[in-house]
Amino acid sequence: MSIAVIIIVVILALLALVSAASSATRIHQGQRGLVERFGRFKDTLEPGLHFIMPFVDVVAARIDMRESVIDVEPQSVITNDNVTVQVDAIIYFFVVDPKAVKYEVANFRMATSKLAQTNLRNLIGDMALDETLTSRDRINVALRETLDEATDKWGVRVTRVEVKEIEPPRDITDAMSMQMKAEREKRATILSAEAYRDKQILEAEGDKQNAILTAEGQKTSAILRAE
Repeated sequence: MSIAVIIIVVILALLALVSAASSATRIHQGQRGLVERFGRFKDTLEPGLHFIMPFVDVVAARIDMRESVIDVEPQSVITNDNVTVQVDAIIYFFVVDPKAVKYEVANFRMATSKLAQTNLRNLIGDMALDETLTSRDRINVALRETLDEATDKWGVRVTRVEVKEIEPPRDITDAMSMQMKAEREKRATILSAEAYRDKQILEAEGDKQNAILTAEGQKTSAILRAE
């Protein structure tokens, strides 16, 4: 066998090894692989070892199917009674359609975050400050339903939304703190007055019963002496 033939055989063997190595791909548990052929979607790979056509197919993306979190950046929102509050939230979601989340939206996390900010402004803008501070659960539910409906076409399920903070301005917070302190002092004064009143009533009842018993004793004594 000539040297040229040996070289050709070695080159072909190396090409075969490279092709075999490039065709093997591994998808981890909790992921889905998206295969493209000449830039066009071809197939979705489940977790495990797969072999694709070398130089033709490529794993374009590995989509995480586990539940994930998006931290929505804090923003200033004006309530219905013209008070500016700082609001931020956390969104919990998981992917149900890896193909849609890859090809139906350019940047799912950014799009969802902006959508959450817009809906937070709309929800809180329809509420007064007091209602906003006491209706966090209602805001969470309304925002989750809105986001889940909007992200359905992106192949995503929004499972939970939590408003982390609704922070009024410092002067409003101080005024609310003073009001709460005044309410606590008022309740304490009322309770003290009620306790004093109850004490006086009990003492008067005791004096009354004592006087009745004394009078009855005197009456009985006088009757006995007369008899």
